[in-house]
Amino acid sequence: MSDFKEKVLNLHKKNTGKLEILPNVKLTSIEDLSMAYTPGVAIPCLEIKNDKNKAYDYTMKGKTVAIITNGSAVLGLGNIGPVASLPVMEGKSALLHEFSGVQAYPLALDSQDPEILIQTIKLLSPNFSAIMLEDISAPNCVTIERRLQEELDIPVFHDDQHGTAIVVSAALINALKVVGKNMGDIKVLVSGLGAAGSAIIKLLNKLGVKHIYGYDLLGVLNKEKYNQYNYVIKELLDLNIVQSSQASSLKDLIKNTDVFIGVSAKDILKEDMIALMNPDPIIFAMANPDPEILPEVAIKAGAKIIGTGRSDYPNQINNVLVFPGLMKGVLSSKIKTITDQVKIVTAKAIASMVKEDELSVHHILPNIFDKNLVSTIEKAIKDQIKKG
Repeated sequence: MSDFKEKVLNLHKKNTGKLEILPNVKLTSIEDLSMAYTPGVAIPCLEIKNDKNKAYDYTMKGKTVAIITNGSAVLGLGNIGPVASLPVMEGKSALLHEFSGVQAYPLALDSQDPEILIQTIKLLSPNFSAIMLEDISAPNCVTIERRLQEELDIPVFHDDQHGTAIVVSAALINALKVVGKNMGDIKVLVSGLGAAGSAIIKLLNKLGVKHIYGYDLLGVLNKEKYNQYNYVIKELLDLNIVQSSQASSLKDLIKNTDVFIGVSAKDILKEDMIALMNPDPIIFAMANPDPEILPEVAIKAGAKIIGTGRSDYPNQINNVLVFPGLMKGVLSSKIKTITDQVKIVTAKAIASMVKEDELSVHHILPNIFDKNLVSTIEKAIKDQIKKG
């Protein structure tokens, strides 16, 4: 067993996981007991009965979100099931609390049926101020999020979709500043049209990107294959958010583009493809754990800016830059829906953390340990809510 593997297993075994549920009030006297439990506990119960919003003030609902999965699309591990997904959900909960102070309860549900998941989450929802969906396979994750957002009165956020779209948007905002290009002028190729890819495309379109092309397992996106696509991809074509192309291959499609965004598979982007892009190409190769092209190879091929999801290279494009501040802003604002405008102001807030004189090809996103990041996002969301 490698030293790292042994350390990881010892960390998890020593503490029996990474989370605990503990009381935060003293229970050392009869009066303590009578206030925390019977008879005093009836008082907040009746207050909440008369106004259910009081639950945000008198219970842990006001500071707790649920992180929910069925383990069907975990990191780069695939469908490993709900029980095996628990270490990831605990880790996400720990990160959320560490960076924002918001606590989360991980829930792994044992079903692959979207209807069962939707109904189960609805039944659990009274306990939480928001729902974070995690590691649920596409297109079910899109269906589940949309239905829950329509049917619940608390915000629902799928980090794999919208967290990824937000952090990619923040990275692109700053990358374009470095290379001196504008959103409205660039051509973007997105490889991978699942939950993350489709969400990226939609948010970039909202930010003003007019020319977006797609590539997935069926090859170059075009309307002639319309009936072969799932409803998520069909929607992109129906709304004219993504361009239909007659290109014959990824190599053909990438000609004269400015930006390549990959949420697909390792090693599909080759050196000779980058040479066909417009000057100062931007590459976000985010396949996990191995990117579409290694940064050193991309730079050698002429990439001006390269970002990946990995921490061992510059420009790590990581959702942890998003969800702590976003959840803090959601809870403090008590908003019911995370709108496109909230996503946009979050992306812009993240981008703003890198000052103009600090921007470079190796520095387009803030450090995840920047103490001001969460508060900056929270303030941006609050300001947006005030504006309406």
